[in-house]
Amino acid sequence: MKALLCNNIFNDVILKYHEKDDINFKYPNPFNAKTLEYLLFEKCWIDTVQWHLEDLVRKPNLNPKVGLEIKKRIDTLNQNRTDIVEKIDDYYFNFFKTIKTQNNKINTESPGWIVDRMSILCLKIYHMNEQTLRENVSEDHIENCNRKLMVLNTQQKDLNNAFDELLQDYKNGIKIIKVYRQMKMYNDSSLNPELYQKNDL
Repeated sequence: MKALLCNNIFNDVILKYHEKDDINFKYPNPFNAKTLEYLLFEKCWIDTVQWHLEDLVRKPNLNPKVGLEIKKRIDTLNQNRTDIVEKIDDYYFNFFKTIKTQNNKINTESPGWIVDRMSILCLKIYHMNEQTLRENVSEDHIENCNRKLMVLNTQQKDLNNAFDELLQDYKNGIKIIKVYRQMKMYNDSSLNPELYQKNDL
């Protein structure tokens, strides 16, 4: 349940995706559906597909109709991503909720949303490393990407340590685990006025 487990699964997902590098392909999740590992795998798969859709939707010559379809798919993935992060939060909350705390200290970010950042960071590192291996690009490009890669690796190390320390604080009763829902409104037909008013352009 610590950072090492998360990153190992995330890196494996990213490698599996790039075996086919196909936004419509879905590698079967190898973990039991009731486990944290299953959620981590699903989370990173969504992130990886969305990463490539975000690249695709920025093509200068993209057909606007195709672009709109991609945007809608990204919105759906965003909602799925949020749902899974909340399930990850539920896992950690249920794991630590019975521990008696020494005070009322809380963290500004829940474990699930830290895991979300860890997954995205693995993707950034993978793709920035790809840039350092490109051929027929300038030396400046390679050097710039290598500098960015160093920063990303440092960021990952720091985030991993902070995450593990937070879990230890929960375990030792130093902090209270508290989670909040995102309350996203744009996908909710009862909350988004463009959906519930049903105005046609």
